[in-house]
Amino acid sequence: MAERANSGKWARVKHRLRTELGEDVFNSWFGRVEFEQEDKSTVTLSVPTRFLKSWIMSHYYDRLLALWTAERSDVVRIEVIVRGTIRPRTQPVADSKPAETPPPRPMATIAAAPAPRRAEGPEGHFSGSPVDNRYSFETFCDGAPNRLAFAAAKAVAEADPGKLNRFNPLYVHAGVGRGKTHLLHATTRAARRADPSRKVVYLTAEHFMFRFVAALRSQSAIPFKESLRDIDLLLIDDMQFLQGKSVQQEFCHMLNALIDGARQVVVAADRPPAELETLDERVRSRLKGGVAFEIGAPDLDLRRRIVATRYQIAQEHNPGLDIPDPVLEYLAQSVVSNGRDLEGGLNRLVAQWQFTSQPVTTTSAEITLRDLVGAREPRRVRIEEIQVFVARLYNVSKSDLLSSRRTRTIVRPRQIAMYLAKALTPRSLPEIGRRFGGRDHTTVLHAVRKIEGLIEGDKTLADEIEMLKQLIDE
Repeated sequence: MAERANSGKWARVKHRLRTELGEDVFNSWFGRVEFEQEDKSTVTLSVPTRFLKSWIMSHYYDRLLALWTAERSDVVRIEVIVRGTIRPRTQPVADSKPAETPPPRPMATIAAAPAPRRAEGPEGHFSGSPVDNRYSFETFCDGAPNRLAFAAAKAVAEADPGKLNRFNPLYVHAGVGRGKTHLLHATTRAARRADPSRKVVYLTAEHFMFRFVAALRSQSAIPFKESLRDIDLLLIDDMQFLQGKSVQQEFCHMLNALIDGARQVVVAADRPPAELETLDERVRSRLKGGVAFEIGAPDLDLRRRIVATRYQIAQEHNPGLDIPDPVLEYLAQSVVSNGRDLEGGLNRLVAQWQFTSQPVTTTSAEITLRDLVGAREPRRVRIEEIQVFVARLYNVSKSDLLSSRRTRTIVRPRQIAMYLAKALTPRSLPEIGRRFGGRDHTTVLHAVRKIEGLIEGDKTLADEIEMLKQLIDE
């Protein structure tokens, strides 16, 4: 009976997702998602690949949580796992005979990946997320786009415990692959080295949510809260993934207690505090009250330093590695999006040298790197920008777009702005509705489908919308 009820909830959630996203988008991202289980506060779904898990967590987590909360008000967390990592469920024992010991598995011919390192430093009641030993201030390439964030992080790591720091909370934001996680890991390690008695905890937002929900489930929430509020330096990564009303309330209480007690907090996310719409307003306000630094896209000088540093490390692991300087310069000049893509490009060139008998040339590098060359992160578009451009083009005010007025001269620009907000930003339909005067997500969905239908038969409107996209993206 319980399984039928669970499958019914998942069927309703999928139906609403299909209605909101459309058949093509739904099939692309949710066609292979399966319901696994649910407990008092967590719903577990499974997907076949890590990429699909990452995409759903990044783009659809808040909507999934909202839909499940509509089915069950006590759900505070959605967990997405890769099916290959699912542990087999315990089967009921058929009789009183002891279970036979399963035969040992054959030894793998390929060495398994090392287990994640636990957090360095003294182990307390709450040790936090693992910290990677490869990430340090010494291996972080600093330059004009990240110099302020780098200097602030070093100041935090070297500060005297208990001394009030003007960078509190320190907030670092940037697009993917620009060094946020590297910087937080480096700060964690340097702070522990500077003062081993200092309680330093690095946490991902997902880990914090998991531990908080687990503490609630085991009725150990009070000891859990006390252990967190005794931290000297707390570093939170991927803040944009912090979800759930009760989780955010507890995080806000912890944040206030630490800052008011002269304890340091460092937070990293993929956007500024004001753009974290899914966060409680009190959390955003506290984060905005500190110091925020953005890590920009790497300029040519920084890209050259990244390539040179990573190439030196590659030579230490691959004796005899020989990639000519013109090829390394081509890599630095052509892959402009972020440091992670640069490192990935260099790894491809190393593999090309390792697995072929041919020298690495600029011509062969062009082929190897062709999908990375010129690829840029799309500019982060804000809904407010869209509203301003649409209002200007159609000679209405921004307040008109947010109002309840239903005249044709207002309704059509409003629908176009909603359509562009869905097309150009990662925001969910409920988020877009809130930014347009607190409208329901079904109103936004209607606007999106209305404009999509009009574009097909109205070339003038299609040209206007294309022009708006170009203006907004400049």
